[in-house]
Amino acid sequence: MGTLTVKLPESLHAKIKELAQSEGISMNQFLVLAATEKMSALLTHEYLKQEAMKGKREDFENVLKAVPSVEPEEYDRL
Repeated sequence: MGTLTVKLPESLHAKIKELAQSEGISMNQFLVLAATEKMSALLTHEYLKQEAMKGKREDFENVLKAVPSVEPEEYDRL
């Protein structure tokens, strides 16, 4: 496991400590979770961008053609 030393403003350090305590976890675990969440969001965005680039307009239109043209159920109307 790697080690990272980070200098934080006192106010941020205090808030992280407070939030970690309220979650019943260590500050270290809180920061690991925060970094994991951020990485996940960035990687998901990149993955979706790459997948979208593989899409073809023709395929999209063919899928739309297969959708029946009917009024939505009462509970689903705007």
